[in-house]
Amino acid sequence: MPDSNQLSGEAQNWRLTLSYDGTDYQGWQVQPGQPTIQAEFQSALGRVTGESPLPQGSGRTDAGVHALAQVASFPLRAPIPPENLLRALNRTLPPAIRISEARTVRSTFHARRSAVAKTYEYRVLPGPDCSPFLARYVYSCPWSLDLALLQSAARQFIGEHDFQSFAATDPDLAHRNREASEESDPKPEALQQEPAKESTIRSIFSSAWERRSVESAQLLVYRVRGNGFLHHMVRNLVGTMIDIGRRYLALDEIPRILVARSRAAAGPTAPARGLFLVSVEYPPEEP
Repeated sequence: MPDSNQLSGEAQNWRLTLSYDGTDYQGWQVQPGQPTIQAEFQSALGRVTGESPLPQGSGRTDAGVHALAQVASFPLRAPIPPENLLRALNRTLPPAIRISEARTVRSTFHARRSAVAKTYEYRVLPGPDCSPFLARYVYSCPWSLDLALLQSAARQFIGEHDFQSFAATDPDLAHRNREASEESDPKPEALQQEPAKESTIRSIFSSAWERRSVESAQLLVYRVRGNGFLHHMVRNLVGTMIDIGRRYLALDEIPRILVARSRAAAGPTAPARGLFLVSVEYPPEEP
């Protein structure tokens, strides 16, 4: 841990990429009395550097959701080389959380606000039998699914749409709106207006299913890339498409569901364990 006298310099902005198995965690965001990825990360920073900044993730993954390349940013005054910070954090973090990259970046970089696109992946194992070595990372779906129907459904989500029908109530929305309001209009809180409701319009750049062999099992994997995602949006899209793939819901219902702008119009929420945050993209000028 750096000497306290070394912590008086100007803070540097850091960007770290991490992966995690979300099975035993109550999501990314700190929650009192609950194990979360953000809390583990913050605690590890404190042990390694003597500072405890709250790492800001590119998104707040839910309980049980995994990440292959989550991005986090935070300030540090400790004068520590990136490779040393990476090694030290991986020594103190639990095995379910690993840092793959650490570097300093310009002060304007923010893991969430600077992001321009994200890619998620959802893994489904059709049929009743699931290997115990896959059970934590796939949705063991009891039905046989028609891949052609799944593909046709996925294509209908490409482009700009209002995805309110696929959005759950977001418990963090008020906090994010308050943050944005304070940054854009730094008046005393009593003088600020209530932040506007978040838009539910999103652009989906690609949306497709594929077969993939994992541990001798044939998975159906949904991969989606977009400029942003609403709370539970990917899991709600998957739950709706599974209903179509098992012929419980007609393919031509998708336009009606989108127009309805009602969560009750869409299908069920797929379980968290099948969802992975695959990557986060930033503008070229952002390091």
